[in-house]
Amino acid sequence: MAMWIQAQQLQGEALHQMQALYGQHFPIEVRHYLAQWIESQLWDSVELDNPSEEAKAKRLLDNLVAELQRKAQLQGGEDGFLLKIKLGHYANQLKSTYDRCPLELVRCIKHILHSEQRLVQEATNVSVEGAMDSLSQRHQQINQAFEELRLATQETENELRKLQHSQEYFIIQYQENLRIQAQLSSLSSVPAAERTQRETTLQSKRATVEAWLTREASTLQKYRLDLSEQHQKTLALLRKQQTLILDEELIQWKRRQQLAGNGGPHEGGLDVLQSWCEKLADLIWQNRQQIRRCEHLTQQLPLPGPMEELLSKLNADITDIISALVTSTFIIEKQPPQVLKTQTKFAATVRLLVGGKLNVHMNPPQVKAVIVSEQQAKALLKNESTHSESSGEILNNNCVMEYHQATGTLSAHFRNMSLKRIKRSDRRGAESVTEEKFTVLFESQFSVGGNELVFHVKGRVPFIVPDKVLWPQLCEALDMKYKAEMHSGRGLSEDNLVFLAQKAFTSSSNNPEDYRNMTISWAQFNRESLPGRNFTFWQWFDGVVELMKKHLKPHWNDGAILGFVNKQQAQDMLLSKPNGTFLLRFSDSEIGGITIAWNKYDRLVWNLLPYTTKDFSIRSLADRISDLNHLLFLYPNRLKDEVFAKYYTPPLSKAVDGYVKPQIKQVVPEFTTPNPEPSGGTSAFMDQTASPSVSHPNNFDNNTSIMIILIITIYQIM
Repeated sequence: MAMWIQAQQLQGEALHQMQALYGQHFPIEVRHYLAQWIESQLWDSVELDNPSEEAKAKRLLDNLVAELQRKAQLQGGEDGFLLKIKLGHYANQLKSTYDRCPLELVRCIKHILHSEQRLVQEATNVSVEGAMDSLSQRHQQINQAFEELRLATQETENELRKLQHSQEYFIIQYQENLRIQAQLSSLSSVPAAERTQRETTLQSKRATVEAWLTREASTLQKYRLDLSEQHQKTLALLRKQQTLILDEELIQWKRRQQLAGNGGPHEGGLDVLQSWCEKLADLIWQNRQQIRRCEHLTQQLPLPGPMEELLSKLNADITDIISALVTSTFIIEKQPPQVLKTQTKFAATVRLLVGGKLNVHMNPPQVKAVIVSEQQAKALLKNESTHSESSGEILNNNCVMEYHQATGTLSAHFRNMSLKRIKRSDRRGAESVTEEKFTVLFESQFSVGGNELVFHVKGRVPFIVPDKVLWPQLCEALDMKYKAEMHSGRGLSEDNLVFLAQKAFTSSSNNPEDYRNMTISWAQFNRESLPGRNFTFWQWFDGVVELMKKHLKPHWNDGAILGFVNKQQAQDMLLSKPNGTFLLRFSDSEIGGITIAWNKYDRLVWNLLPYTTKDFSIRSLADRISDLNHLLFLYPNRLKDEVFAKYYTPPLSKAVDGYVKPQIKQVVPEFTTPNPEPSGGTSAFMDQTASPSVSHPNNFDNNTSIMIILIITIYQIM
C-alpha cells in the first residue's frame, strides 16, 4: 500500500500519466480499495510467456474477484450503498474480461505497478520502501520497453489484419467492376430497346463501383503508408532496445568475464540476458513476418505510390537487426585459459543466446575452434580477410551444438581441446615469446527460418590490450588480482600502492596524487628491468603473489606482514621502537623473497637475507620467527607469540620404538648462542652476543645471514 499512498501524491504530468494507466480494463477504484492486497501479491513470479503459468494467473484472478466481492459486502450505510454496487459490478466485469485470458490480467497489473513505481521514483528522486537497487531499476526499464514493444507489435498486427480484410473486399469489388464491364461488352447481341435500358443500369452501377474503388484505393494506400510508418517506429524501438541489451548489458557481462580472469568477481549467469535476447528475437521475427505479409499484399494488389520502396527498406532494416542479434549473441560462456601450453588439455563453452527461440537447434550447427594471431584477428575484424587463417593446430576442435530442453540453452562444450602446435611470428627487438598474443576463434554457421536466413558467426572480438594505461587503472587490476589470490578482503592499501608506484616509476614521492595522472607502458610493466635488477616490475610483483598465496596467506590476512616497505622505510619505522621490534617486508633484490628487519641497540637495524618458497618448504615462517629469540615485538607493538603462536609446530613427542626424532631449528650466528636450559621441552637459542662492530655507526644497511642446524633431542628410552 506504500506505493499507492505515494502515487496519490503525484502532481502535474506525473499524475496524468498515472491516471492514464487505468480504465475499463482495470478501474482505478479497484486499485484504490484493494491497494494493500494488490501490492502484497507476487505478480512478478508469473512468467507471462509461459502458457503453463496460466493456472497460477487464474488463481490470482479468482482471488482478486473474491477480495473485491468481500470488500463490497463490507460496505454499509447510506454512503456505502452505491460503492457496494460499484465494487460488485467491477468484480463481475474483471471476471468476464479475464476469465479466458488470466495472464493478461497479470500483465496489466504488472505494467501498472511498475509504471507507478517509475513515476514515484522520478518525481521524488528518493528510494521508496522496497525500491529496487540501480541494477533492478535498469532491468525494470528494459522490461518496460519490452511491454511497449509487445503492444506496438500487437497494434501493427491488428492494423495489418484490417488492411488485409479491406484489400480482400477491394479485390471483390474490383472483380465486380470487371463483371459489369463484361456485361456491357456483351450487350451488342441484345435488342436495342432492351440494350438501352440495361446499358443505362449497368453504366450507373459501374460508375458507382468505380467511384468506390477510387476512394478505397486511396484509403488502402493510406492504410499501407500508415502501417509502414508504424513499422518504422517499432523498428526504431527494437534497435534502441537491442542496443541497450547488446551494447550495454552484454558488453558489461563480457567485461566482467574479462575481469574475472584477473581475479574479479564472477561475471554472473546468462539466464536473464538470454531471456531478453529471446524476447528480442521473438519480437523481431514477428515484425519481420508482418513486413513480409505487407509485401505480399502489395504484390497482390499493386497501387501507385512509394510502398514497394518503403517495404524494401523495412525488410532490409529488420534483416540487419536480426543479423546483429544472432551474430552478437554467439558468445563464449566459458573462456579458454589465458595461457595455453602445447600438449595440454583445455576446455571452453560457446553458446547462442537465441538458439532455442529461433529454432536453430532443429538443424544443430557445428562449431569449429581455430587459433589465430593478433594480426590475423585484427584483419578479420576489419573484414580484410574472409576466412580464418590458422596459426596453429588444435586437436578436438570441432563440436556440435546441443539443445538442453530443461534450460532452453543451445551450446557447444569443448572438453578435450589440446594445442598440438603453434606457429610464431618473427620477433623483433626486445619482444619475448610471452608477449605474442593469440586468439582462440570459434566460428559456425546458423540457419534461421528454415534456411531463409543464413549467418556466419565468429566469436570472439579479441581483447584489446592498450599500449599504456593510467596508473590508477593498473592499481585497480593489481588490487583485484592480489585479493583474489589471497582469498581475502584485505587488498592493497594506498601506502602499498604508493610503494609500487615508487618502484614502477623509480620515484621517491610519497604523495599518491603525484601518480594520479601518470601512465605506465607495457615496457615499464613487463619488458624493461627495474634499475639495478635483472627482473621487471611485474615479475617482482608476481613473485610476491606466488610466495604469499603458497606460504604466507594466513599471516597477510592477520595483518602480520607489512610487505610493501623498502629498506629505508623499515629503518625509519623501527628506530623509534623498543629493541627487538621487527617487521616483515618483501625483498627488493630477489623475486618472491621476504625478509625480517629488526632493531638492536646502538640505533642499528638489521635485515636477514630473504626467505623464498624453497625456505618455507623446509620450515614455516612462524617457526622461524619462534626460533629467533631476539625478535620480541611485531611492529608496532605486538608480542610476537600473540601473533604467531597459533601457527607454531607443536613440540616433538618422546622417542618411540628406540628412534630419536630430529628437529630443525634456525639460528643467526652473530646473535645467538645455545641456551643450556631449553624451554618447553625443545631446544632454543638465546640472543647473548653483541652486535658485530661496524665502521660507520650511522650506516643502517646491515645484512646478516641465517643458519639452519639440525637439533637432535635425546630422551631416555624406557
